Amino acid sequence: MFAFIVRRITQAVFVMLVISLIGFAIKNKIGDPVRDLVGQRVTPAERAEIRDRLGLNDSFGEQYVRFLKNAAHGDLGLSFFYKKPALDVIISKAPATMELVFGAGLLIILISLPLGMYTALKPKSFLSRFTMGFSTLGVSMPVFLTAIMLIYIFGVQLHWLPSYGRGETVDIFGNGWWQSGFFTADGLKHLILPCISLASIMLPLFIRLIRSEMMEVLETEYIKFAWAKGLPPMRIWLVHAFKNTLLPVVTVFGVQIGIMFAFTILTETVFQWQGMGYMFLEAVERSDISLLITYLIVVGSVFVIVNTLVDILYGLINPTIRIAGRK
Repeated sequence: MFAFIVRRITQAVFVMLVISLIGFAIKNKIGDPVRDLVGQRVTPAERAEIRDRLGLNDSFGEQYVRFLKNAAHGDLGLSFFYKKPALDVIISKAPATMELVFGAGLLIILISLPLGMYTALKPKSFLSRFTMGFSTLGVSMPVFLTAIMLIYIFGVQLHWLPSYGRGETVDIFGNGWWQSGFFTADGLKHLILPCISLASIMLPLFIRLIRSEMMEVLETEYIKFAWAKGLPPMRIWLVHAFKNTLLPVVTVFGVQIGIMFAFTILTETVFQWQGMGYMFLEAVERSDISLLITYLIVVGSVFVIVNTLVDILYGLINPTIRIAGRK
């Protein structure tokens, strides 16, 4: 198991190096730190002196090695607009996005598990047919359209839920960093519509995945043997069938969590949610290259870390994965 974990971590480090190389190459070709620092009133000679002092005239390899050394110390560049380290800006916006992803992930788990199991066990019932038809509609509908529709119905017409902003938040750690809306009634109301919108991307996928995996497991020999032994139906469904259904679901869920961080851009834009996605679009409008590249590296890191943890967890659940990898 130790060799399996080391191999997965090594792969994760390699992927992160590739992501950092791509991000640095984009920054090196598009951004101009001298222009961002001094503006237009500096003479060409002074610009050349600043470029030489900052090491911008060095070779690409030397600049990249220096970039990796700075990144190891948490220095990914200075935000042109905020006038402070880009990583600090990302960290200040991260709690809002993490709460959004957590809320959406919780909705996906609580809804997809029972519905996926029910549609597998009762495939011809009216609820199963309705669920599968509705999931087809959900897969084909873009997240921004779902968000606008929810705002129109529950915010504009019914006036049940707020349609923008985070609402009232509380400081969890007392240092002003993590302002959470999970601990206030107004904050929870503001979370409902964005979380539903973000969850609508993945929810139909998981309902269909759990249904197909459950139906496949129910046809296996050991399930037929469990029926032959006379075990109670609930024990067969929940203990024998459902446990083995979760193996591929755990893997896909880990991948989709990383993807959801990227999809928050649309959700946060529609709901004016002050998170990483909304900040990314603002950085695009302001041509804040350092902030854009930092966002790319941070989101890539989240994706790689989550997938590495899921791979390790999957290896613990299913030892055959380690054996196959060794062969």
